[in-house]
Amino acid sequence: MSPASRRVPSRRQALTVVALISSAGMLAACGGAQQGAAAADAPAGEPVTGGELVYLEYQPHTNLYPPQAGFYPNGGLVNNITDRLTYQNPETLEIEPWVATDWEVNDDATEYTFNLRDGVTFSDGTPLDAEAVAKNFDTYGLGDAELGLTVSEAINNYAGSEVVDEDTVTFRFDAPAPGFLQATSTINSGLVSPDTLDRSLEEFGAGSSTEIVGSGPFVVADEEIGTRIRLEAREDYDWAPPSLEHQGRAYLDAIEIVVTPEDSVRIGSLTSGQADYVRYVQAYDEEQVTAAGIDLYAPQTRGVNNGLALRPTNPLLSDVRVRQALLHGVDAQEVVDTVYTENYPVATSQLSSSALGYKDESEGIAHDPELSEQLLDEAGWVPGADGIREKDGERLSLDVYASNAQPLSKPNLELVSQQLARIGFELNVKTADTATITEASRDPLGSPLYHSMVGRADHDVIKSQFHSENRDVLVSEDKELDALLEAVASEPDPEKRDAASGAVQDYLTEQALYIPLFEEPQVYGAAPHVQGVGFESVGRPAFYDTWLNR
Repeated sequence: MSPASRRVPSRRQALTVVALISSAGMLAACGGAQQGAAAADAPAGEPVTGGELVYLEYQPHTNLYPPQAGFYPNGGLVNNITDRLTYQNPETLEIEPWVATDWEVNDDATEYTFNLRDGVTFSDGTPLDAEAVAKNFDTYGLGDAELGLTVSEAINNYAGSEVVDEDTVTFRFDAPAPGFLQATSTINSGLVSPDTLDRSLEEFGAGSSTEIVGSGPFVVADEEIGTRIRLEAREDYDWAPPSLEHQGRAYLDAIEIVVTPEDSVRIGSLTSGQADYVRYVQAYDEEQVTAAGIDLYAPQTRGVNNGLALRPTNPLLSDVRVRQALLHGVDAQEVVDTVYTENYPVATSQLSSSALGYKDESEGIAHDPELSEQLLDEAGWVPGADGIREKDGERLSLDVYASNAQPLSKPNLELVSQQLARIGFELNVKTADTATITEASRDPLGSPLYHSMVGRADHDVIKSQFHSENRDVLVSEDKELDALLEAVASEPDPEKRDAASGAVQDYLTEQALYIPLFEEPQVYGAAPHVQGVGFESVGRPAFYDTWLNR
């Protein structure tokens, strides 16, 4: 989809968004006038407390139950209203203390003991003690069927917890769980109050956000479902990760998040000064944003690359030669060069090159249309009158839904469709609302190819994406693949764990179960007066250090 073909928002919609932004801007001006004067006198780079950030978010959030916070609008909130036991340094990916001051892990990674810092409380005043931590991880590790609370995909082999004393908790596992330490640093393990964990999954949903109690530097102060959500700084916050130079309350007084799905309104508001910060700067808007003097940020998501899962239980994809033909028929470099920018590196494996456990699969996934045609010939598919291959009276034709969660999914898939047509495969790109796509995505007949990605800075991310009991994007019940993935999640030796991850990537390549396209970033724009812009390890915004130098 070219910039010229983007849908123009209705006047009523545009005015509604602008009105919300203007209202937020007036509040920021009133609340931050004194701060603005102080900033003018402050030396460059010296943080200033106060003011309100107007943040335009592409999509509304859906749920604040931490194990379901993978959706970026969810995670962007959970990341700022909760703390975690540990902190993953986004630069080094090292695991550092946070709510936990230190920890011990036994040799086979089946037992973890954490010592907790004193004086940490949830925003309702409840102590964040060992009892609270134990309840959080018992819920995330075991789930609660009665409340509809699901098991976290970040936690494997969890058996239970033991409260040793007020500030010490031990977790035990049925099998080695080497990914657990990193899991304690993710937004999926955001710590919420014990009372909050008594809520049902629906009660974590949109409309109830002000009632979700975390221990983080911000609280949800107000919400209009699907339209806006307001975060305000917690005045008594004083337990940031010790490795951070900034300690105490957040610099910002508040963050006014306005849901703004239209690219033209979101980018226009940023470049005109009505907004301070936006998520989801589309590739075709990057040049306009930087030309306006706006700072562009593109943190990587460090996980399973943006790509297409091929469902082998669909009859047309059951032959590995057909899947291999599709894999080699896609030119990912052309996709990036045509639709995206240099912020979207071409994939060289199913995993990002910055992901833990990455193995270069370039040779096995290389674009080779001649090989594709040879494989389809061998599989008995011959070109029909219109060039699309046929076999036993059936066309080699399948559907794929453009993903509303993936950047420029429709033009991406339309180009892939053109590429595959050259080898005689018809790929029909369909669009629908998110609910329809979500329902259809579990049916290999109606959704034989699935466009997705997942970010997490740990080896276990590959299990999260492909295991039949996690996201299961292949919908295949492939027991051999499951066993390979379980080896990744259960191997305590770091070198052997790398090798186990490499074996999964080799299998996915050999079986042509996933077509990697590019390493996906999250792309943000921030006005020059927005200082201290930061992100957690897979690109969700972290506003604790952010300040305004107006």
